[in-house]
This record gives sequence, structure tokens and C-alpha cells, in this order.
Amino acid sequence: MLSRFTKIDEEFVCENCGKHVKKLGYSCRNHCPYCLHSKHVDINPGDRAEECHGILEPISLEVNSKKGYVIVFKCKKCGKIRKNKVAEDDNMDLVIKLSNKNL
Repeated sequence: MLSRFTKIDEEFVCENCGKHVKKLGYSCRNHCPYCLHSKHVDINPGDRAEECHGILEPISLEVNSKKGYVIVFKCKKCGKIRKNKVAEDDNMDLVIKLSNKNL
């Protein structure tokens, strides 16, 4: 069975806040640690096959028994929902605000 995960850990400039984002180093960087936004570029993690390229806005937080805290994103362009686990260097104040949206 082929893996549906392609490891890509690269630097980028966040299209939401404009900050330079460095590689994560221990896994793949998926979203901006400063504003928690992402870009809708993948169908499967790391494949860069999505044509939408809209901004993924963080809308809530979930707790996953295997992954821990997971950010739920909604694409501002097409409305699709995507998820990614919280990174060690994410802005925890914003993560906490997301957790309050679940109450």
C-alpha cells in the first residue's frame, strides 16, 4: 500500500500575516505558527495536488487520542475542512482561543 503522506518541510511566507515561517524540523510544517492560518495546497498531506490554493482559516480545536491537539481549518475559497496537529512553536494564546470556540 502506498503512503498518502509526502514529507515536505519547507520555509514559506504566510499569505495571511506576511511573516517568514521557518521549517518545523521534526515533522512537516503545515501552517503559520504566528497566526495559525494555512494554504489549501494538498489533497493528501504533502502532495501539492490541490488546485484551490485558498487560505485555510483556523476555526476550532479538537483533541485526538493519537495526535493530541488538532487545529480544524476551513478554506475561505472553497469551504473544505482540513485538520492538522498543533506544532510545538504555535502561538498558544491563539490555540487557547480556538479551544474556547468549542465551548
